[in-house]
Amino acid sequence: MRAPPALQARRRALRGRRPSIAGMATRFELRAATPGDAPRVAEILLAARAAHLPYAPLAHSAAEVHDWIAQVLLPAGGVRVLVAGGVPRAMAAHAVDNGVGWIEQLYVEPGFNGRGGGTALLQRALAELHAAGAHPVRLWCFQANTGARRFYERHGFVAVDFTDGRGNEEGCPDVLYERSSSG
Repeated sequence: MRAPPALQARRRALRGRRPSIAGMATRFELRAATPGDAPRVAEILLAARAAHLPYAPLAHSAAEVHDWIAQVLLPAGGVRVLVAGGVPRAMAAHAVDNGVGWIEQLYVEPGFNGRGGGTALLQRALAELHAAGAHPVRLWCFQANTGARRFYERHGFVAVDFTDGRGNEEGCPDVLYERSSSG
């Protein structure tokens, strides 16, 4: 069902301007993550996992996550942050492997969900993967993460495989999503 025209116009007017935590309009920017962002990127990932994935215990300590982000994830490239009020509030990482695009990470700071940041990061990643010639784009998501699953399905991803979790570090059942370049 489509929203009424007045609501559609309001949504268009608010794109890129989302309510801040304090209720004031906040503009955000997307940019490549820098080495200086590593501590904040780790904080976002750890906080989002604690808030939204209590069933998926971390396979590594917080210190190991911080080290991995600083020493592996950021140097590999493809990491973007969403900055609002001068502070990174969300992060996403993407890569290409044998011509297939992968959304490897996408986390939004708890309390900043529902403001368009995740969508903005996903759209940027999809555009960059498309420009790199990646086809299709895939990602893994825990089966129990129903909010993320709805989010990806709204953005054209389709579940193509379900596993029992033996293939991931957390041991949680997951689902492989895929999006065609036309999706």
